[in-house]
Amino acid sequence: MDRRLLALLSEDATRTYAELGRLLNLSAPAVHERAKRLRRAGFIRATVAKLDGAKLGRPLLAFIHVDTTSWAVTRQLLALQDLSDVEEIHTVTGESAMLLKVRTRDTQTLEALLEQTHAIDGIGGTRSYIALSTYLERGPSPAEV
Repeated sequence: MDRRLLALLSEDATRTYAELGRLLNLSAPAVHERAKRLRRAGFIRATVAKLDGAKLGRPLLAFIHVDTTSWAVTRQLLALQDLSDVEEIHTVTGESAMLLKVRTRDTQTLEALLEQTHAIDGIGGTRSYIALSTYLERGPSPAEV
């Protein structure tokens, strides 16, 4: 039942507890209590609106693979989280040490962000991939494996 509730909330978190109750065959107070419990347990980290990057003036979605000279650079690279164009920062395995997901106004803005990245001591290089189309973008699925 909790996984079904999480799936419904991940599709549309604006649904009322009454509507969720109808979909789950539960009372609204029962759904509310389950949702509160799932928040306390950390299954629901936040309730946020998914914003449209293009409508906000940031249509260019890019992924930047960052090569570093050591793991110590990771802490310095985290300073990029203060830039509004940076949506995600991940440490990764493979040829790169870090992966950034960014949305910018245009290629010039992306270039400026790359300049800032390269200015960090210990950055060995970057490789950028611009997304042409996005067909699926979602969080983790609550479905059982």
